[in-house]
Amino acid sequence: MKKLSKQLTYDASADAVAAMLDDPAFREAVLERQRVKRGTVAIDGDVARIEQVRSGDDIPSFARKFVGDEIVIVQTETWTSAHGADVELAIPGKPGEAVGTLVLVESGDTTTETVELDVSVRIPLVGGKIEAMIADMVGHALDVEHQVGVEWLSR
Repeated sequence: MKKLSKQLTYDASADAVAAMLDDPAFREAVLERQRVKRGTVAIDGDVARIEQVRSGDDIPSFARKFVGDEIVIVQTETWTSAHGADVELAIPGKPGEAVGTLVLVESGDTTTETVELDVSVRIPLVGGKIEAMIADMVGHALDVEHQVGVEWLSR
């Protein structure tokens, strides 16, 4: 299992960051900036579901035979409070997932979003390498989300 911990800081209140994360237009802007092949966003009450299809072109050859030409990632956030959610990333049809939490903590004029995930891939021999690859991919995706979020909140 590979642990991923990421902190994203915004110059905004926790309520403003939560409202941004609850806005389908923001989530779609993030998908566009991440250059996914296809993506959909559905927010229903306290559950946000983001499905993205990424090209397998930049996936190392050892992993491509497991994921194929495309990798589908379904991210589900179940908000358990105004400033916290359980997060699950699933790769449909593949033996991998990531589970964890997202927490918003306001301090002064800033809010820090902390995402902590446990990435697991149940494939003998190469599972650890694929876990690290997925953790890197998710970490990069969160960096892009942060860039879009900083711009979004400064409008």
